[in-house]
Amino acid sequence: MEKLIIIGSGPAGLTAGIYAGRAQLSPLLVTGSALGGQMALTSEIENYPGFPQGISGQELTQLMQQQAERFGTKVQMDEVTAVELSTHPFKVTTYGEEYEAKALIIATGTSPRKLGVPGEAEFTGRGVSYCATCDGFFYRDRQVVVVGGGDAAIEDAIFLTKFANRVYVVHRRNRLRAEKVFQERAFRNEKIDFVWDSVVREILGDGSVTGVRLRNVKTEEESVLEADGVFIYVGSIPNTRFLEGQLELDDRGYIVTDRRCHTSVPGVFTAGDVQERALKQISTAVGSGAMAAMEAEKFIAELEDRAYPERLG
Repeated sequence: MEKLIIIGSGPAGLTAGIYAGRAQLSPLLVTGSALGGQMALTSEIENYPGFPQGISGQELTQLMQQQAERFGTKVQMDEVTAVELSTHPFKVTTYGEEYEAKALIIATGTSPRKLGVPGEAEFTGRGVSYCATCDGFFYRDRQVVVVGGGDAAIEDAIFLTKFANRVYVVHRRNRLRAEKVFQERAFRNEKIDFVWDSVVREILGDGSVTGVRLRNVKTEEESVLEADGVFIYVGSIPNTRFLEGQLELDDRGYIVTDRRCHTSVPGVFTAGDVQERALKQISTAVGSGAMAAMEAEKFIAELEDRAYPERLG
């Protein structure tokens, strides 16, 4: 029996571990498939307070993990496959163990959305990627395509210029959605070219990626752009499939919560990008992780018929 299980190890989950550990709940944190989540895949983080020179996502993940463990959080490298929320204590099943818990914090984040075009599934891992930090090194002196126009797409396009000799950014509109600082850097980079008003219709290859078939959304004209790799950044989907029928989800699969991170099941809280939010950033994930941990502590205190201390910091 665990007092608190935290599902997910991104900035929201790790922050929840820090706060719950300081509350002496000795929480169990189940990491999921990748420690640190998407934060760990970010090459450089420049907008998180306290690091004026920036910090890599992997380094920030390690620091947060060390801090959580310092306060007694038990970090378990495993992945949750099922939960049972209709009875209390809650049951949590992973690939390796079965647990019971008085309270849960779900911080499972999101996964990259697929394009859903021919060739995408066939060439995933053979030229199709969703993570430049993971796979950029393999495209040294090659030509790659980045699909998307948001922060992740443009930031990773800039990162890829460390390796590739040419980076084509394909975007369905004629202007980017990324932050101005990323746009300015990309426009200044001589290795980046933009293909506006275009979408990928097919990923081409013969054993590995050789290019993409594009369609101009204004003229309907189709063309082929040669490339050795395709990096896709067209949004994300919440990792909540294992919660279907257990918690209230919205029509896109995000967990429905109130402002204090409460879900539709008392004792189950949520944090980070798995709940719908206007700004998906590390700083907002950290804030919700802290809130969820404090609300979980309050819930457990009420179960144990003890006082809950009001905190100022």
